[in-house]
Amino acid sequence: MSTDTLNTSILLVEDDQMDIMNVQRELRKHDITAPLHIARNGREALQLLRGEGSQPKISKPTIVLLDINMPRMNGLELLDALRSDPEFVALNVFIMTTSDLETDRLKARELAVSGYIIKPLSFDKFGEGGTTVDGFSLFLDLLKLKG
Repeated sequence: MSTDTLNTSILLVEDDQMDIMNVQRELRKHDITAPLHIARNGREALQLLRGEGSQPKISKPTIVLLDINMPRMNGLELLDALRSDPEFVALNVFIMTTSDLETDRLKARELAVSGYIIKPLSFDKFGEGGTTVDGFSLFLDLLKLKG
């Protein structure tokens, strides 16, 4: 199913080039053709969302894929900033992390994330309890519904 519509887009906030390539590959594999905006850290993501600095403002993304561990402003700090901004409080945010720490999960839950995806993204391997597949499947389903 193609989701190439005017109002569907994805913001990927990730500092690791291999993880960016993994996300791009998985989206292609599932025929998700929505525009993908990439920010390398939380500050850059806020600049894109708000049109600050030299960044042109992007339209509000359908879904945000957010890495937790990044320099300058980490994922949880960005999520906190988004949840306290009336314009972005309702964004669908999926945390992507290699961390399966309960403290990270609890903090993400407090900040009302839509899902928690354990990296590396893979549909060939099942994460603990199927979390990798379930989280990314939920993300794909949401994207298709909004498309």
